[in-house]
Amino acid sequence: MSTDPSKDALYAASLTPQYKKVRRVTPAESPVTPVDKTPDPELGYGPIAKERYTSPDFMQLEWERMWSKVWLLGAWERDLAEPGDYVATHIGKESVLIVRQRDGSLKAFYNVCLHRGNRLRPEGTGSGDSFRCQYHHWEYDLDGSFLRIPDLDTFVQGPPPCKGIRALPCEAWGGLVWFSLNPDAGPLTDYLDPVDKHLAPYNFSKMALTRDVTVEWHCNWKASVDAFNESYHVQGIHPQLMWYLHDLDLQIDTYERHNRYLIPFGMLSPRVRKPNTIPDPIKVIMKAAGMDPADYDEPIENIRRDVQKWKRKHGAAQGKDYSGLNDDQLTDDYHYLIFPNVTLNTHADDLMLFRQRPHESDPSRMYYDIWTFELIADGAPWPERPRHQRVQHGDKSIGLVLDQDAHNLPGVQAGMHSAGFDGLWLGQQELRIRHFHKVLDDYLAGGAKPTD
Repeated sequence: MSTDPSKDALYAASLTPQYKKVRRVTPAESPVTPVDKTPDPELGYGPIAKERYTSPDFMQLEWERMWSKVWLLGAWERDLAEPGDYVATHIGKESVLIVRQRDGSLKAFYNVCLHRGNRLRPEGTGSGDSFRCQYHHWEYDLDGSFLRIPDLDTFVQGPPPCKGIRALPCEAWGGLVWFSLNPDAGPLTDYLDPVDKHLAPYNFSKMALTRDVTVEWHCNWKASVDAFNESYHVQGIHPQLMWYLHDLDLQIDTYERHNRYLIPFGMLSPRVRKPNTIPDPIKVIMKAAGMDPADYDEPIENIRRDVQKWKRKHGAAQGKDYSGLNDDQLTDDYHYLIFPNVTLNTHADDLMLFRQRPHESDPSRMYYDIWTFELIADGAPWPERPRHQRVQHGDKSIGLVLDQDAHNLPGVQAGMHSAGFDGLWLGQQELRIRHFHKVLDDYLAGGAKPTD
């Protein structure tokens, strides 16, 4: 006890609820995805400066030393199934054109005509045999080379000496296509390591895109990354999830660039009292697995275990291959951040992927992309690709949980501008946030690769 009664009262009122540790699989029980706890890095306990979220100068530094150096998510690979298929995607001030080549390979280019700077294609998907600028009809082949420059004989200097639009590194992994603005980016798998190996047993190639939404949020992109990098806010913003997941017994792991937490689903939070009946959110988990909650007569705390057993027993008959996943992966959220801006809520039967992109010029705005995927059982028909929707915050619902986050984040951003706020005051449950900012700092220090 301290000598300050007010401090003692604060601690007494603020202690973390006690709970029994969740039973997790051991490393020997996980055939592919490592489950060993990584040592927590020594990152200090100081505040994270608020200016990182508000300063145009900091935003520019991020662009010069981070966004232009890293690998970035560009497209769903199934949108590029045939030669001539393309995706135009934006990151900050740049637009990038990703194109399936005639030989089946993928290439990425700056989405800009070399004549007067017009963008060749608007943001979105499409297909064609070439790219003709609508302004003066300069035309480029699928590989970016010049096909035709109208009235070339009137250009005394001849065509631009570069032979076509500038190419960028481009590779596919996990059913997704990635690009980099850095010509010396190195192999994608080196950048993703070890996350690419962790996620290998998930059946991403058998998952269909079920939702494609872009929302403009009035907050800095890092405020969004932070929000999806911890579960401490569940008690405040998402109280309904306390009847669905264990928000305290999380395993946090940090790597060279990326990080994750493993959060148990199908359980109650220690912050709520045990109910007499199975909560509706947990019934949803049971029904999705093929179980009838009305027939279940075990204690609630056994549901997570029994859902795992059920899915292991019945998965093959349902046309779903869980053979590479450990038992915890059949229920839990293996939640990854691929630095700098891709959040993956990874589950056996679905994937919720969020891409957080910076605004072109305003550090207090960003673009939030929602891609959701569903595992398609063997032999089942694939659904049509959903139409991409682009909305402003508040125009329409994006789902209860995301609506709750979206409603909160503009207030967070506004508070960053307050003279009464100095910076983020983080606890141990927010280690992933501190690690994320450490990796960002490594890039901003001038290196293209973070330090250990």
